[in-house]
Amino acid sequence: MKATVDWAGNASFKATSATGHTVQMDGPPDHGGENLGPRPMEMLLMGLGGCSSFDVMSILKKSRQDVTACHAELEAERADAIPAVFTRIHLHFVVTGHKLKENLVKRAVSLSAEKYCSASIMLEKAGVEITHSHEIREAD
Repeated sequence: MKATVDWAGNASFKATSATGHTVQMDGPPDHGGENLGPRPMEMLLMGLGGCSSFDVMSILKKSRQDVTACHAELEAERADAIPAVFTRIHLHFVVTGHKLKENLVKRAVSLSAEKYCSASIMLEKAGVEITHSHEIREAD
């Protein structure tokens, strides 16, 4: 896997993935940024959410669950000192669908956390405390 990051002036950077997708990252105004994109640490948090959500949905589809929506809410705490690394992250999944089975949703979240989500497992190995929760909503 490869990516490039190019300075775009001030505190702004353009990241490009090997597949050709781009993301604009920017710093806060008090650090010379113009707030034109997410901060790099926000990108890391969003990447974790995407990785875990991908796993959860893949597992639920294989379990033949009729999912209509999957929403992940991530909340992170960072160290007060520099470097301001993540110390704790909580992922809360809201899974909506028709007659979803509690045990299968719980299993999907657990499998993602413990076996499949590379981002989550990597951050845990680096000392970040990661917790998960979920809720199920019946679709209209």
